[in-house]
Amino acid sequence: MVSGAPLRVVFFGTPEFAVPTLDALLRSRHSVVAVVTQPDRPRGRGQKTSDAPVKTRAIEAAVPVLQPATLKDPQVIERLRALNADLGVVAAYGKILNDAVLATPRLGLINVHASLLPRHRGAAPVHRAIAAGDRETGITIMRVVKALDAGPMMATARRPIGNDETSVDVERDLASIGAALLVATVDDLAAGRATETPQNEAEATYAHRLTKADGLIDWTRSAEQIHNLVRGMHPWPHAFTFLHDARFIVHRSTWSADDAGEPGTIVIASGDDLAIAAGQGTLRVHAIQAEGKRLMHTREFLAGHRLSPGDRFSGPP
Repeated sequence: MVSGAPLRVVFFGTPEFAVPTLDALLRSRHSVVAVVTQPDRPRGRGQKTSDAPVKTRAIEAAVPVLQPATLKDPQVIERLRALNADLGVVAAYGKILNDAVLATPRLGLINVHASLLPRHRGAAPVHRAIAAGDRETGITIMRVVKALDAGPMMATARRPIGNDETSVDVERDLASIGAALLVATVDDLAAGRATETPQNEAEATYAHRLTKADGLIDWTRSAEQIHNLVRGMHPWPHAFTFLHDARFIVHRSTWSADDAGEPGTIVIASGDDLAIAAGQGTLRVHAIQAEGKRLMHTREFLAGHRLSPGDRFSGPP
């Protein structure tokens, strides 16, 4: 049911995850009056400065783009006020919004968050959920408050996590789910029928921003836990380990409950089979990359690297 006047929306977002939500708003009856996104920065292997996905989409749609270096600049706040926006929508913007920004739109700001809050508040909810072995995740539309991802919840949608899905698989799907849920919530706000449910602080967990060190494999953990790390750390920082003073990145894996020996020890290194003992069970590696080299499937990798049963992967040399 559609009711209430269309809203003027200012959109805050930066990466690919946010693009479906922006697209959904552009297709809706509401008006996107401006897009606020992070400043251009070097990207990719060549570290060339380029536009982020949200900026690219906004330019294509002829929506004004703001890229403030800081949201504390009084001139930035004045530009936001001049937009006369009814509502702010946030989807992976990447910066904390201060009180002055939160007070700008008439109806405040709402956020598209890729977890079932209050679990996995923070910067890397999908990666942390998969690495933790969660069987389910989802989208929460919540009101933005000063505390990180702590605002009352307005809508949720649930999604199972498959045993072998990576963060790329799940995040792509959640972006589409979140886009549809967000527009429905904006419609509810326009109609005056939106409801807000406080989060249970006692159940809150935090999905801290990823660092390269998060990908280091601890072979004393179970094979299932290591497999979850491989999935969760894809596409960055990737799960990695060391052998003969060299760093190897594990891209794809499966696991079995069969115990095979000392953690980190190679059990099989032949044909398509690279099996490594974990603290409990055995990890099978299906795609691997020597640092500085290209990704290879196991058969090709083993043809060019001398790995033998009894060799042992470990932490940094």
